[in-house]
Amino acid sequence: MKIALAQLNPTVGDFAGNSAKILDFAQRAQQRGADLAVFSELCLCGYLPLDLIERPQFIERNERELACLASRLPIPAIVGYAARATGPTGKGAANAAALLAGGAVQFVQHKMLLPTYDVFDESRYFQPAASQDIFLFQGRNLGITICEDIWNDKTFWANPLYERDPVAELVSKGASLLINISGSPYTLDKRSLRLDMLRALAKNYARPVIYVNQVGGNDSLVFDGDSVVVLPDGRIAAQAGSFTEDLVIFDTESNTGDLHQESTDELALALQALVCGTRDYVRKSGFQKVVVGLSGGIDSSVVAAIAVAALGRENVLGVSMPGPYSSPGSRTDAKQLAENLGIEFLTLPITQVFESYKSALAEAFRGRPQDVTEENLQARVRGNFLMALSNKFGSMVLSTGNKSEMAVGYCTLYGDMAGGLALLSDVPKIMVYAIADLINRERELIPAASITKPPSAELRPNQTDQDSLPPYEVLDRILKAYIEDVKSPAEIADLYGYNLDLVRSIARKVDQNEYKRRQAPPGLKITSRAFGLGRPFPIVQKFAP
Repeated sequence: MKIALAQLNPTVGDFAGNSAKILDFAQRAQQRGADLAVFSELCLCGYLPLDLIERPQFIERNERELACLASRLPIPAIVGYAARATGPTGKGAANAAALLAGGAVQFVQHKMLLPTYDVFDESRYFQPAASQDIFLFQGRNLGITICEDIWNDKTFWANPLYERDPVAELVSKGASLLINISGSPYTLDKRSLRLDMLRALAKNYARPVIYVNQVGGNDSLVFDGDSVVVLPDGRIAAQAGSFTEDLVIFDTESNTGDLHQESTDELALALQALVCGTRDYVRKSGFQKVVVGLSGGIDSSVVAAIAVAALGRENVLGVSMPGPYSSPGSRTDAKQLAENLGIEFLTLPITQVFESYKSALAEAFRGRPQDVTEENLQARVRGNFLMALSNKFGSMVLSTGNKSEMAVGYCTLYGDMAGGLALLSDVPKIMVYAIADLINRERELIPAASITKPPSAELRPNQTDQDSLPPYEVLDRILKAYIEDVKSPAEIADLYGYNLDLVRSIARKVDQNEYKRRQAPPGLKITSRAFGLGRPFPIVQKFAP
């Protein structure tokens, strides 16, 4: 039997578009001699649908579109969708996989293990499967699972999260092929862990594991695809590409299939994720063009370079907004970047508007010295300029703050935080430098001066980031330990030999600036713990670790 792994990029709620993709890939699979096409988790409605699941019309549309799809498919296919459900939990929906053949739905398997960690809250929406059942197809007993159902192998995980093991139940019932349809988001280093787990399953149960994952960006999540077939001896028999729609064929008789080349460089994959996530967020939101404020610094330079890679140079506008403390080098670096990238470039000085603001506020501020208020005013003038351009030209503003700055509040509400997407908000500062070097690997796109000069917001004379923050090498290490590894300040200080008061001050900044992050644009998640959907944290709270 020839099985097609159909790796699609669906859009949430776009039933017509998603169905068209499924039909197109099924037809391509048929032309290549496939007997069965396998698609990803909830591909019919798009993943993650979140509270759309709670709308009865949304579930009805899933059921209706599935029936229509079954009548049109040229070959049998396994399709993920949101099914109507009844059961003891009172949930009206199930995360389901349907095997469509002969113009009808032949078999449905619901998802059993419903994750409630990180960005997942599936118990909020879905009724879990009561059992796992096999389905006989062309002489093979298919064991169909959905995403989390394969993440509970007791021989692989030291502390499994669930009592039941859907794969073990399917094998006990005679499953000869293990098929998993997934919506597994990309994070740094997750791909190697996932492959190790799939190899362990294949070896442990002496059966091929067919894994089909979603690709593309939806909101803050980016899916890498990397659909794969792993044989019982651990060999990879078929492999789809990363961050691109793909179709690969696996032959169960010869245990061979298409092997599409992919990068193993984790930094290169992270850059691919940012490009993919930016392209899909902008396009799926209905925009064609973007605006980026160019300060001449590294963050805005990296954002602009990613935007060009994602959307094309003709769709990116770079805007230099020099103020009273902007250095000549920053102005020339911003212009040089725009020339290197081949993007449209605009200069809008802010000094006159800034002075007008200060004049208007002079009476109210009488007797008080200049402080961070005036610094923030400059950032907010720039934010207003960018949003005016966005409104006038129908372009999305890409904000340029990185994770290190967002974590400790080194950013200005309604200023540099203004925008529609914060694509670096889960990228630590040190990683921004590494990505800049990667972007410049073939030729210098980002001016060398933007990379080598001390980072500065340039909101007061001779300002540098290290006036307010520890060196980024230290800051990023503390932030990762505190945010991603959930370690206490005392543990972090002991682990790295840092001063405890320093670590506590950083932790306090992280906790106190949740109110800013809650008002920030959506970001693209690439680490194990990003700000936003996967890290719900109270704004008003008094706990001090």
